[in-house]
Amino acid sequence: MSKRCVQALALAGALFPGLARAAELDGSQLSVLWGVPFAGVLLSIALMPLVAPIFWHHHFGKVAAAWGLAFLIPFAITFGPAATGVAVVHAAFAEYIPFIILLTALFTVAGGIFVRGNLHGSPALNTGLLAMGAVLASFMGTTGASMLLIRPLIRANDNRKHQAHVVVFFIFIVSNAGGALTPLGDPPLFLGFLKGVDFFWTVTHLWSHTLFLIGTLLVIFYAIDWWYHHRHEELRPVDPTPDTQRLGFDGSVNFVLLGVVVFLVLLSGLWKSSVVFNIAGTEVGLPGIVRDIGLIVVTLVSLKITPTSAHESNQFGWGPMQEVAKLFAAIFLTIIPVIAMLKAGVDGPFGAVVNAVTNPDGTPNPAMYFWATGVLSSFLDNAPTYLVFFNTAGGDPQLLMNALAPTLVAISAGAVFMGANTYIGNAPNLMVKAIAEDRGVKMPSFFGYMVWSFGILVPLFGLMTWFWFT
Repeated sequence: MSKRCVQALALAGALFPGLARAAELDGSQLSVLWGVPFAGVLLSIALMPLVAPIFWHHHFGKVAAAWGLAFLIPFAITFGPAATGVAVVHAAFAEYIPFIILLTALFTVAGGIFVRGNLHGSPALNTGLLAMGAVLASFMGTTGASMLLIRPLIRANDNRKHQAHVVVFFIFIVSNAGGALTPLGDPPLFLGFLKGVDFFWTVTHLWSHTLFLIGTLLVIFYAIDWWYHHRHEELRPVDPTPDTQRLGFDGSVNFVLLGVVVFLVLLSGLWKSSVVFNIAGTEVGLPGIVRDIGLIVVTLVSLKITPTSAHESNQFGWGPMQEVAKLFAAIFLTIIPVIAMLKAGVDGPFGAVVNAVTNPDGTPNPAMYFWATGVLSSFLDNAPTYLVFFNTAGGDPQLLMNALAPTLVAISAGAVFMGANTYIGNAPNLMVKAIAEDRGVKMPSFFGYMVWSFGILVPLFGLMTWFWFT
């Protein structure tokens, strides 16, 4: 969905009050066939880079737009312009635009920080960088930590023949699991924070799960990286990155801007304002507007004050951000009926999923909530999936934080941890993959990556279920 289309729909909502009065989409009345365009987007991301890599590289935006239209046109014909306008404007203004603005700000600010000096990618150094990224992720977000560290990590290992496993574990640890301790770490937890979950609830209830997962992954990574590092002819004869006299940072002013980003995101959750703007039925609050405008300003300031040398050294470019923006535009658009069907609960086409997370006596089953939230978060956006199961469990933050704490832990852990199962489970995954490939790393295909995730992560999730959710 292009920016002009979104603007046109918003304008239509302002000019024609009928759009704003349209009823919310009733997922219980939808057929599962409405999920075909969404499935088409996922299959395109998974298969086209394999079967038609050159075509996909040049035309992935057109493919994404085609699937968006495959949903939008039949939907408008079936339900009319009012319902279509409400659904699309809500997806754009309540979800996609804030999502992309935040990602762009973090991508720009972190991309303006160049770690000077040539680190040498030994198993110990790589493991240390992954551990550092895991800590940073909960304070500056998985996207911010990923954008800050992925380039130095790739550069440190550019003299090695096997680099893909380093990036894969980076996605596991820094782009996902590391964001589990605070609402700033990952969007699902931030949505829970906005719903009333205490800021420090996650760290007090998920620290053991996070420590187990990250600690185990670091041990596994060290063993794999040690094996690769000690193979014959693993190191290239000449290191592409020359050594320098000292380590340091270029563009370090962006650390201040990174703090501003964290402040703006936190402010939007703490600041309560009665000022609300209605855009075609979607309420946009003043704190969210201030946050998004502030993030845009931060992005522009970063581009203005970052030394050109820092961008050049980082090989900073908009390609990875454009890929994420275009593909997630199609995902956020085509996911509209899928989320509506999930929200319909037992009365919707996915009623079996809702029944599966409930015990016969009506109480929630934490193990099933963990896996249901996790599996859907692997293929859907993990933020709305978190909200679906948050509401399925009752939606009362006080009850969920106390009497039903194991259920909320399961929902939170499933959404954050299992976002690492696929490239599309969490936005930084796709962004890191794009940056790595842009730097010449031969990353696994969509299904190739899932061989890694299912072989390593899924058994660990099974152990976590046994330890904490049964």
